[in-house]
Amino acid sequence: MIGLDTNVLVRFLVQDDAEQSALAAEFLRENCTTDNPGWINRIVLCELAWVLERAYGCSREEIRNTLVALCRSGELAVEDPSCVWRAIEAYGSGKADFADALMVETNLRSECEETVTFDREAARLRGARLLG
Repeated sequence: MIGLDTNVLVRFLVQDDAEQSALAAEFLRENCTTDNPGWINRIVLCELAWVLERAYGCSREEIRNTLVALCRSGELAVEDPSCVWRAIEAYGSGKADFADALMVETNLRSECEETVTFDREAARLRGARLLG
């Protein structure tokens, strides 16, 4: 298995740099298979959601759909898929950032009673509580 950095996925998805986008597409096509999927860890998913929103102005729905497509791809494998799926659902139905949704889900999976936060949107997530 080969780990994928956020910038490779961004180039592949947004096709904004002809040379790097072509390299990313070629690499993924030739090296990521159902027998040997490309590895996407949770940090990469968080960075990807942030970059798509902030740098490319993608909507929550577009970001959610992108995350779903990555998770459904047989040529890619995501770290802790059940936790990621729950985070995608929470992100899609609320206002918290994807990173916050994944953090809270990861903490719940790690048997934390709750996650305390100063972020009002994150505090609305199941398993989170506003501090203060």
